[in-house]
Amino acid sequence: MRIATWNVNSLKARQERVEEWLVYAHPDVLCLQETKLADDAFPSLAFSGLGYESVHHGHNQWNGVAILSRVGIEAVTTGFDGTAAELAVDPYEGDARLIAATCGGVKVVSVYVPNGREVATEFYARKLEWLGVLHDWLAAAASPGDDVVVVGDFNVAPDDRDVWSTKAFTGSTHVTEPERAAVRHLCDWGMEDVFRRLYPDDHLFTYWDYRAGAFHQHRGMRIDLVLATVPLAGRATWSIVDRNARKGKQPSDHAPVIVDFTDGGQP
Repeated sequence: MRIATWNVNSLKARQERVEEWLVYAHPDVLCLQETKLADDAFPSLAFSGLGYESVHHGHNQWNGVAILSRVGIEAVTTGFDGTAAELAVDPYEGDARLIAATCGGVKVVSVYVPNGREVATEFYARKLEWLGVLHDWLAAAASPGDDVVVVGDFNVAPDDRDVWSTKAFTGSTHVTEPERAAVRHLCDWGMEDVFRRLYPDDHLFTYWDYRAGAFHQHRGMRIDLVLATVPLAGRATWSIVDRNARKGKQPSDHAPVIVDFTDGGQP
């Protein structure tokens, strides 16, 4: 199974590029973030014409997450719902930052983690709280022995290898120890950073600011992650950041991340 994730930074502006990418990359499952669409504006019919079922969670011009699949979509949930007994209440239901479904026997979760804006602000505190609720929701909704993948824009660079310059990010969000610890907390539950499993090298990025030629100067961050439970991560055979999708006319500021997993010995 080929699973991909892509923060498209407005699907309305990027739909033609996404459709072209689906044709040449041919993922079985594509998770989108920052669609910036309400549900009734999501182009399900266009994706259906390419062979993909789709589900979307969005309210307006902010946030928005989706899952496209050509291997089926079942058991769809949005936000942190479905676990009321464990979480009591979902304080983030209005954010449209999480959607989950079972696709081809794998529980797929597409997330768009809050940015955090600036350290020591209410937005930063809320980001850490959101990541904590994600951990608790996941622990209540799944088991580390299940085939589960949580993908998307985490707005966290897991370690120093994942930024072009540690000095450039001193005092900024995305690289602080509490943010990184929140991602490690997910891994401690029973997940693995699949891209890093396959590619331990430094300076492999998924996001580049639009400004000051950051992409062409390779001044980026790796903040789009594919976290899989250990049994599933062990079946990962190949991964790539598709930098070509960051080039050309009107690109997103993120590139797609693709991971191939075997199933029963077959890619």
